[in-house]
Amino acid sequence: MPRPSRSGAYEDPAAALAAAAELLAVLHARGQDGVTPAVSPSQLRALLAVEASEGGNLRTLGEVLGSRPPSVTRLCDRLEAMGLLTRSPHPSRRREVEVRLTPRGRTVLDERRAIRVRELSAVLGRMAPDALEALTTGLAAFREAAAGLYPAAGPPTDAEASAPTAPGPSSAPAQVPDSA
Repeated sequence: MPRPSRSGAYEDPAAALAAAAELLAVLHARGQDGVTPAVSPSQLRALLAVEASEGGNLRTLGEVLGSRPPSVTRLCDRLEAMGLLTRSPHPSRRREVEVRLTPRGRTVLDERRAIRVRELSAVLGRMAPDALEALTTGLAAFREAAAGLYPAAGPPTDAEASAPTAPGPSSAPAQVPDSA
């Protein structure tokens, strides 16, 4: 992997993004310590996928997660036991099982997002306004390009689309999608 030049800039944009992704993972993990219930990265990913396609079936969830049916079933077993999601027969297609978040599952996602925004805001607050604007523009372009390759990521949520682009005294930064 290319190293940063003397100016600190990476010559390869993919290497710069990989380094930023590693830092984001550290910031994300730091904010999760002591939060209950403890949710693993794969469980969090599953909850986010269920939220994005509320009422979807297990097959679709497996495709989004890139997991085989037995793994998806075990993952859902654990999340259901934690009270974070429910599975129920589809009302018109007897062979399908719908997956939905419980109110507790929604609360867990909201808490995780608040933690992530707090951790990211601490870093973004140290950036110069022009650098923050460039970052926001670059992230929007990156997300658009990724949506063309990975349509399962879907469009931004209402909260993401309406989030302010720069932190102010009483605002949060634009939300960065989590791949966890």
